[in-house]
Amino acid sequence: GILAVTMGNWPAPFGITLVADQFSVVMVLMVGLMGLLVLVYALGDINRQQIQYGFHPLFQVLLMGVCGAFLTGDLFNLYVWFEVMLISAFVLLVLGGKRSQIEGAVKYVTLNLLASFTFLSAIGILYGKVGTLNMADLAQKLEHFDEPHLITTLSLMFMVAFGIKAGLFPLFFWLPAAYHTPKMSITTIFSALLTKVGVYALVRMFTLVFTQDPEYNQQMFIFLASLTMVTGVLGAVAQYDFRRLLSFHIISQIGYLVMGLAIGTPLAFAATLFFMVHVIFAKSALFLISGIANNMRGTYNLKALGSLYAKRPFLAVLFIVSALSLAGLPPFPGFFAKFALVRSGLEASQITLVVVALCVSILTLYSMVKIWTEAFWKTAPENIEGVKPLEPLSTWLRYTLYTPLTILVLLMIAMSIWADPLFTLCLQAGEQLVNPQYYIEAVKLSTS
Repeated sequence: GILAVTMGNWPAPFGITLVADQFSVVMVLMVGLMGLLVLVYALGDINRQQIQYGFHPLFQVLLMGVCGAFLTGDLFNLYVWFEVMLISAFVLLVLGGKRSQIEGAVKYVTLNLLASFTFLSAIGILYGKVGTLNMADLAQKLEHFDEPHLITTLSLMFMVAFGIKAGLFPLFFWLPAAYHTPKMSITTIFSALLTKVGVYALVRMFTLVFTQDPEYNQQMFIFLASLTMVTGVLGAVAQYDFRRLLSFHIISQIGYLVMGLAIGTPLAFAATLFFMVHVIFAKSALFLISGIANNMRGTYNLKALGSLYAKRPFLAVLFIVSALSLAGLPPFPGFFAKFALVRSGLEASQITLVVVALCVSILTLYSMVKIWTEAFWKTAPENIEGVKPLEPLSTWLRYTLYTPLTILVLLMIAMSIWADPLFTLCLQAGEQLVNPQYYIEAVKLSTS
């Protein structure tokens, strides 16, 4: 069921409420798992100076903010956890002080401060009109609110704020400008978790609080999902920098997650959750692979890479599993996730959205083939200025870099083998999301 607890025995809606339903519990599990794996990778990736500047406490504060955002049942506390994430993420981005990091971090923090301002303004207006910020209480009071235009305006403000956090079209340009600049450990944890918090907030608000005009919301999300998928994958296809290519794919995959919200059925939400877990594993694995390639060759430029298949066959196998899963090919978990999204779209008669999703999958496969051809298959070019010969990793680096990567790939294979019971779990989460009364009753029960 759904568990809720009130802090300090202050009953909702007056006190701070934490709520754990199936959706949030799975996401908190992802935070713990990815935090552990990335920290193992960081042993061979983060240097002593960055550790002295506070990498480990900042990393833990970031994880705390993400967990808080997934569990809070109060809008103001969601804002607080967003700010905790923003502060720690900004410092992690500039850790090392390179010019590219500073430029990326300034773009990141500027647009995210705009999101925070919009979010806080919407919270203030909502509290002034309704008198509560507890999500369950808001869901009940807005049912009888007699100013529909104000609700629409507020829902758009929240959509903009969370859309910036998630990397939705057209507010995503900060993401590829910032995510390719820090150390790979930092990029990977950002890719795995931060945009997913924005998607989580959108799903939570538009299945629980802003449910008064479902047709309008659906049309908005169909439009945003389609353009996010298309612009993200086109940006990826145009790139020859390993990290920037993967950063654009973060955007296109966010479009798939919003596709599930646009369709709005239990099957669509189940597919969204299954897809979210799969893409956390697949994208994190691909980022870690790019970091290993950089450690051996000293560059992320695909044109300067090559021969990885001949020199590192195990790394090539790990890449193939991750890339084909991201593209949605069977028998990998990305196929099951996209199949469920496509099926839910067809059942809801959203043909255009389904066609866009399938075309984006083809372009995703094309970009993965480009990485394979440039980095793994072709012969590595020689005598390129600033690029070192392909070097073997030390035993220490092999263990610290390959262990979390191998675990991620094994988790993807496990998702394929046990897709049926895992998807049943996701269906339970979908049922809870389309029936907000379960959430409301759980919060009421915690205060009785």
